[in-house]
Amino acid sequence: MGQMKGKASIEFEHPPVIISAGSVAGKKEGEGPLGQLFDKVEQDDMLGKDNWEQAESAMQKETAELAIAKAGIQKGDLRYMFAGDLLGQLIATSFGTVDLEVPFFGLFGACSTMGEAMGLGAMAVGAGYADTVLSMASSHFATAEKQFRFPLAYGNQRPMSASWTVTGCGAVVMSGTRKEGLARIRGITTGRMVDLGAKDSMNMGAAMAPAAFHTIEQNLEDFGVSESWYDKIITGDLGEIGRTVLLDFMREKGRDLRELHMDCGMEIFDKEKQDTHAGGSGCGCAAVTLCSYILPKIQDGTWKRVLFVPTGALLSTVSFNEGQSIPSIAHGVILEHIEA
Repeated sequence: MGQMKGKASIEFEHPPVIISAGSVAGKKEGEGPLGQLFDKVEQDDMLGKDNWEQAESAMQKETAELAIAKAGIQKGDLRYMFAGDLLGQLIATSFGTVDLEVPFFGLFGACSTMGEAMGLGAMAVGAGYADTVLSMASSHFATAEKQFRFPLAYGNQRPMSASWTVTGCGAVVMSGTRKEGLARIRGITTGRMVDLGAKDSMNMGAAMAPAAFHTIEQNLEDFGVSESWYDKIITGDLGEIGRTVLLDFMREKGRDLRELHMDCGMEIFDKEKQDTHAGGSGCGCAAVTLCSYILPKIQDGTWKRVLFVPTGALLSTVSFNEGQSIPSIAHGVILEHIEA
């Protein structure tokens, strides 16, 4: 009971430590600003497989094995794995990780899945139900386009509000026994579903911004702090339009996030050189940016405390075709520098 904080948060008595992170990205992502930071850039987005879905599964397995090896453990040392993707029935994850033979919780939080996976993994470790867990999320441009929009061969035009689904996967290993690592998880704030009636699937940033706003506000309220408590507040994939909406919401609450806020979707691609419109999106967007860019900056002390808030639009092909609105969700994870 003592670890519960406010209405929706937990402050861990014994914060779990992220001891390793693995990141694998596609060719387009490798050509972006973060390209040199990924553990591996796949030049073939098919990863030598027969179809896009198998390619994403192969990317998940590769990323998990990278994170496990960097942690200096064996797959059998993992108590649980928390992971997910954007595909129906989580087939990228279940098919990709079956050979790991690790007890598995399959998760769907749309593009917020990395936050959900880390939150649940940290809860398991923090409560003593596991000593070591892996949290992971992936997306693939071609599998997402095939499922949610149009087949690639259709060659449809994309409005400027649309984002580009990241081909990438990020995984972290968390420990409850080690004291040294990339960062510690001070606490989490679990988001709730928010639906303000947005229906445009080509403008998911606007649909997700209200959920990001709610989770950030809930976090600040639950922990009794101001936004300046953080060096950075980082959302998952709001893109340019979603960021503008979020900053407007925060401004109405008397908070100025212009200097504190960063969005993974705006960091992963070069707007001027890469035709990605509003920015990057997908489960892999926040996951690979976290593992390649955010965690190293926390580890070296550039940022002492970060609120990491992956964002997700909870639409499906069925709900969209039925004309329903797009509920959204965002999960907050407090990441802190580990003092030597």
